[in-house]
Amino acid sequence: MLMLLKHGPSTASELAGRLDMSAAGVRRHLDILVAEGLGEAVDRRPRSATATRGRPAKAFRLTPRGRSIFGHSYDQLAVDALETLRETGGEEAVRKLARKRIQRIVEGVTPADGDENSIQRTAGELADAFDRHGYAATVTRAGAGIQICQHHCPVANVAAEHPELCEAEHEIISNLVGLHVQPLATITGGHGICTTNIPLTPIENLPEERSGS
Repeated sequence: MLMLLKHGPSTASELAGRLDMSAAGVRRHLDILVAEGLGEAVDRRPRSATATRGRPAKAFRLTPRGRSIFGHSYDQLAVDALETLRETGGEEAVRKLARKRIQRIVEGVTPADGDENSIQRTAGELADAFDRHGYAATVTRAGAGIQICQHHCPVANVAAEHPELCEAEHEIISNLVGLHVQPLATITGGHGICTTNIPLTPIENLPEERSGS
């Protein structure tokens, strides 16, 4: 893979020469890369102007997924960009960006209209929206509430430095369901899941209900 990264599209014969391996052995490795979605075959025309006959040589190159194995600095770039935004525009500028980001994610979600069925519907739509954006989200009924669980966070490393991203999520969930919500666990806090609880029974009413029972 490193050879494909450094040299770009290469034929099995070219790779065999660089690696001092047989072409057949290289092809076996290339077949595995293609099968796993890490590499792909492309036609490459002869480089010589006189060599115009015959089928184009089959070369191999890395796919975006294959390149990602070598890592990237997108998270650090995002952290640096938000830090610069904070320095130039203040805390409110970061919060505004975080809200704009989450609004794009939940665009099209129907706000609840106050009854329990509509709250459950909105919670389900929110989970679907998060799921489409890489959060591996689910929604479950838990006691007297509903919990939206995110089993993955695509911006966890950035949110660890800029909690405004998490705060914007909780704010938009609260606005759409029309209720105060409770963040019970976060991936950035060391948990394996982000859990947001939506209480269907107002917390302040529980002691009164118990005392009168």
